[in-house]
Amino acid sequence: MTARRPTAAALSLLSLLALTSCTGTDAPQEPQGAAEPPRIVVASGQDVTGKNGIRQQLIDAWNAKEGEHGYRARLVELPGSADQQRSQLLGALQSGGAEYDVVNLDVTWVPEFADAGLIRPLTGAAVKSPGDIIPSVDRTSFWDGERYAVPFNSDVGLLYYRKDHLRRAGTSRTELGRGVTWDDLRELIDAVNDRPKPKGYKDGWTTQLAAYEGRTVNAIEAFASAVPGFALTDQDGRYTADEAQLTAGVTELRERTGSPYMLGEAAGSREAESLSAFAEGRTTFLRHWPYVYPALYETFKGDLGVTRLPGKAVLGGQNLAVTSSTSEQRAAKAAELIAFLTDPDSERCLLRAGFAATRTSAYRAPGSTPECRHASAYSESASASPTGESAELKAPDRLAGGVSYRDILLRALSEAVQRPRTPLYGAVTQTLITELDALYGPRPAGAARPGDAQVAKSLDEALSKVLPG
Repeated sequence: MTARRPTAAALSLLSLLALTSCTGTDAPQEPQGAAEPPRIVVASGQDVTGKNGIRQQLIDAWNAKEGEHGYRARLVELPGSADQQRSQLLGALQSGGAEYDVVNLDVTWVPEFADAGLIRPLTGAAVKSPGDIIPSVDRTSFWDGERYAVPFNSDVGLLYYRKDHLRRAGTSRTELGRGVTWDDLRELIDAVNDRPKPKGYKDGWTTQLAAYEGRTVNAIEAFASAVPGFALTDQDGRYTADEAQLTAGVTELRERTGSPYMLGEAAGSREAESLSAFAEGRTTFLRHWPYVYPALYETFKGDLGVTRLPGKAVLGGQNLAVTSSTSEQRAAKAAELIAFLTDPDSERCLLRAGFAATRTSAYRAPGSTPECRHASAYSESASASPTGESAELKAPDRLAGGVSYRDILLRALSEAVQRPRTPLYGAVTQTLITELDALYGPRPAGAARPGDAQVAKSLDEALSKVLPG
């Protein structure tokens, strides 16, 4: 049996997906004219569903109802990486240099923006049916006991795998369920390595360990898996971990990312590189986010498997907040817009397009296609996109054996762990990235990597300087 190779078109699609997760595009041009209605400006990172993506479609659906609320909305997509977008938003809001009414914040930024007074507490008008929001996801919207945001789209790490590689290895396990462990993965990787390898194959699995946020995510997943109830900070942002916990976490991280199981290039990989390695067959397993599922399925069809990560998975996603600098009148309309963009129908639209929805109701009726009335109602009356592109989920919900992808995703979101909740998150993640360079960064020829306890001691000392408590 030969390994299935992705077509040139499919690889191009995967490359585009990876690129749009990291870079920006030009902001929509604002129409000219004195008679233009007042606008609510929404600042956001790049929509990974592409041009005319689902976020823009939902904005267009709001604009189609202009007669009901008297305002139009404009989506401004910020260029650069997540860290660059955070810096742009902080600079713009602190200086008053940009007239943003709504900001789409990474879940880790909410405490920082709230503590700095850059976003305002929200009333009930900004959120519909709060009891429908997945509890773990909704907790990312609060700081110091107040709601400052509403979850827009969520995210969580998933495990993707190549069934064609497992079949070639002769293993009977080609369908992995929720109980899969890292020991199971190592056993399967050994089976692949012991047989004639697929063309281009190098090592068992890959993830994102370059010196950026991906390294922090993988570290928190390992720490939380090794230490029950692990948290670097409490709800007030005070440092609560200790050296023994960090040692256990570093040991877990080293074991799951060591040779001969992890693809060597993973130490320098971000989302794009790890996705390419998996798509090109250099590895059998991939830790990645839900947005790549439609494109991967389009490439591999029945040869693609997906399940929850072994151990704990980190929660990601973005939340919508109203800026403190906008006027009271515009803030009220901005809250209405947020309520529309995050209501149950909008969340079904986001799930349909490949995002992880934030509401439990979006995951009901597994096996069917999520109904999306907002965007579909707009698209029926609007002209076609000039590029012909649209955000539409192409991958099925039902996997082999009747397993529901949406059920996998909902369970993963519900049990996911948060990264540290602190206004100092930028300093915390930079500390983690820097200290864990001892495991993944370059070292002098012949020099040994420091031991787990040594890495943990240095990390504990560094975090104690960064965080209160």
